[in-house]
Amino acid sequence: MVDTLTKLAYQTFQQGKATFGIAHKTLTTQLMSLVAPTAKSETETLSPDILRSLQQRLGVLTEQDLQDAEQGIYPAEMLFDNPWDDFFRYYPVVWMDIPTIWDRISAKQYQTFSPDIQTEGYPNYYVQNFHHQTNGYLSDMSANLYDLQVELLFNGTADAMRRRILAPMKQALSGISKPLLLDIACGTGRTLRFLRGAFPDASLYGVDLSPAYLRKANQLLSEIPGTLPQLLQANAEDLPYRDNYFHGVSSVFMFHELPPEARQRVIEECYRVLQPGGIFVICDSMQEEDSPEFAPMMRNFPAMFHEPYYRHYIQDNLGDRLQQAGFATVETKVHFVSKYWIARKAES
Repeated sequence: MVDTLTKLAYQTFQQGKATFGIAHKTLTTQLMSLVAPTAKSETETLSPDILRSLQQRLGVLTEQDLQDAEQGIYPAEMLFDNPWDDFFRYYPVVWMDIPTIWDRISAKQYQTFSPDIQTEGYPNYYVQNFHHQTNGYLSDMSANLYDLQVELLFNGTADAMRRRILAPMKQALSGISKPLLLDIACGTGRTLRFLRGAFPDASLYGVDLSPAYLRKANQLLSEIPGTLPQLLQANAEDLPYRDNYFHGVSSVFMFHELPPEARQRVIEECYRVLQPGGIFVICDSMQEEDSPEFAPMMRNFPAMFHEPYYRHYIQDNLGDRLQQAGFATVETKVHFVSKYWIARKAES
C-alpha cells in the first residue's frame, strides 16, 4: 500500500527530476545554438498546446506509476530507485563531453570512433554515434553516462516508462512461480533491475551487443538482492537460446534504432524463443498514428539527435510485424511519450 506521504514524496521527486532535466536541456540548447546554429534551425518550435498536452501526459504517467506500486505490481521503494552514485560522479563528465559532441554535430560525423574502440564484427546499423554519443554504445564512458543522459532526455521519466512493461507481464505470468524472463538490448540493466523487483523468484537473462554496457549491467545488478541475471553478448537477430524457452521477453527503447529488416528478424527471434502462451512486451517511442498531435516533436527528435532509423520507425506498423511473425494477439498502449506492444504467443 502506498501511503499519502509516499505519494507526496514521489511526486516531489519526479517534479525535481523534471525541473532539473528541463534546466539542463535549456542551457545546453542555448549554448549549442551559438556553437552549432544549423542544428537548431532544423527543428520546429513546439506550440503551447503541445507543451500542455505533454504536461498532462506526464501527470497521468506519474499517477499510473503510483497505482501500479499501490497494487503490488512492484515494491513502492522502486519508485525512488535512482543511480545517485553515477549521477554525482558522472554529471560533470556529461558537460565535459559536450564540446566533443558539438564538434561531431557541426562536422556531421555520425560514425566516428576512437582508435582503441573495436568496431569490427558488429552490424553496420549499430556502428553509429546514436544520440551523438561519443563512441556510440561501445565504450565504458558511454555505458557510465547512458542512464543519466536518458533521464535528462526524458526529464526524469525514463524509469517510469520502463516500469510500464511490468503490469502486463505480471498479469500474463500470474500463474507461474518462477518464470524465465529475457530482456533484449538490456544495456546497463535498468529494465532487468525492475524485473527483479517485480519478479523476485524469476530467472533473468539479458543480451546486448555492447561488452561495455554488459560490464556496467553486471556491476549495477550485482548490487541488488537475488540471483544475478545471466548476461550474454549477442545480437537479438540471432538469439543464443533454444526454441520455446522463455515465459516472457521484453525490449525497451531498442526498435527505433533498428532498420526495418532488423526489426522483423528480432521479432521473429523473440517469437521463436518464447514458450507457447508466452508474452513479448515492447516499449519504445510513440508513433505518428496514435499521437499525431506530437508529430512536430517526433520530427525534431532525429534532427536534434542522431537517430537514422527513427523517421521510418514512427510510421512502421509493428503490430503487423508481430502478427506476421506468428503472435496470436497484439495490444497497444501509450504512456507519456512511449508506446507499448503486448504480444502473446498462442497456446500449443
